[in-house]
Amino acid sequence: MAPSATGWRIVLTLWAGAVWTSGFVVAPMLFSVLDDRQLAGALAGEMFHAVGWLGLACLLLLLCFEALARGARMWRRWRARLVALALFVTAVAHFVVRPLMAGMEAEAAAHGTLHGLASALQLLLSVIALVLVAWQEPDAEDG
Repeated sequence: MAPSATGWRIVLTLWAGAVWTSGFVVAPMLFSVLDDRQLAGALAGEMFHAVGWLGLACLLLLLCFEALARGARMWRRWRARLVALALFVTAVAHFVVRPLMAGMEAEAAAHGTLHGLASALQLLLSVIALVLVAWQEPDAEDG
């Protein structure tokens, strides 16, 4: 396995693990264990903030691996386009939805709608991560 393929696998594993663990293990656990829902929400928010930064870094690195390996041809590969989509979704969740949620804590209806959107984006990222992990042969010429 080439070093770039090894790097791809390590970075992808780090990102996918963070997405799945934060969304399906830690956040639900916070709300089930803590009696104070505001505290649980604040802790979950901080966790998603950290995972968002990690995601931005990992996804940019994955695109760099693709660019170094294939140059402009990388955009012919569905994996590069899927990583770019994940990067876009992560950026929207991190820089748009999360700040709006923080600013609308008093408005329950708006906050609920944004929470639903954030949950949908988290689910989308989880599915993208699953697809990338399941079909992660970065050296295969698959178009």
